[in-house]
Amino acid sequence: MPKITTHLTRHHGKVLKVRPGGRMLGLDTDDSLAIVRMVRSGFRFSRLTRFQKATSLSWEKVANCVAIPQRTLTRRQSEGRLQPDESDRLWRVSRIFDLAVDLFEGDTSAARQWLQTPQAGLGGEAPMDIANTEVGAREVENLIGRLEYGVFA
Repeated sequence: MPKITTHLTRHHGKVLKVRPGGRMLGLDTDDSLAIVRMVRSGFRFSRLTRFQKATSLSWEKVANCVAIPQRTLTRRQSEGRLQPDESDRLWRVSRIFDLAVDLFEGDTSAARQWLQTPQAGLGGEAPMDIANTEVGAREVENLIGRLEYGVFA
């Protein structure tokens, strides 16, 4: 399991802690219960837009990672809000992306490339392709943790 580290960020002159998952979504909290409430009420569509811009993934790839069909994505955009299950999946993929960026010491481009490249430690699957389930996301997190500590087997 990778070490879960919060990052400090400045927001309106204040220093805030942000946990992995929150950075790519622009969340300025480290409060797990606040995040649970946000997920349960459904993220604003703008969080998904922010994730897409922050990661430079194509909309097609983002929709695939979050398991939202294109027509539904268009509907959510007009509604302005994701459903709770969609928000939960967005949180999961954002957490994986943040952890990968940490692994590559802040290099978003290297993290994006690694996440889309088949990895031997995942049975030849690309991390983004198996992170679309909770069990797959946990395996990606475990691999990131092993790589952080130099355990490659």
